[in-house]
Amino acid sequence: MTIQRMDNVLIVVDDLEAVIAFFVELGMELEGKGPLEWRGAERVIGLDDVRQDVAMLRVPDGHGRVELAKFHRPKAITPEPRDAPANTLGLRRIMFAVDDIEDVVSRVLRGHGAELVGEIVQYENVYRLCYVRGPEDIVVGLAEQLG
Repeated sequence: MTIQRMDNVLIVVDDLEAVIAFFVELGMELEGKGPLEWRGAERVIGLDDVRQDVAMLRVPDGHGRVELAKFHRPKAITPEPRDAPANTLGLRRIMFAVDDIEDVVSRVLRGHGAELVGEIVQYENVYRLCYVRGPEDIVVGLAEQLG
């Protein structure tokens, strides 16, 4: 048996509302939000006495999701350094295909305090690419296909 699809990526956050607003501005759709009350989750994640709120966001084509979790108990642990550079071990970014990279960057920079990590660059005649650092130092890659 092989993998069927990638279902979702989990991001643990402190300000759930700010991160939801950021991803919605990028074009994701909020599927649902609320407390996670399934006690089996504690057995899955290996933590006891968990209290958390979760939100599930869907990409417009319906083939991928981002799950956000805010832990009330036990408290989330902050990684060091918080604004780790691209060569830091571990998950560094999520990449999304966009129609108009300039428009998306303009909207998220203006309304959500995001910043470009580097600059918007063109890869041959194929893509325009950039990384944006949003709330909670979440790095999102944007790719606009050319032609």
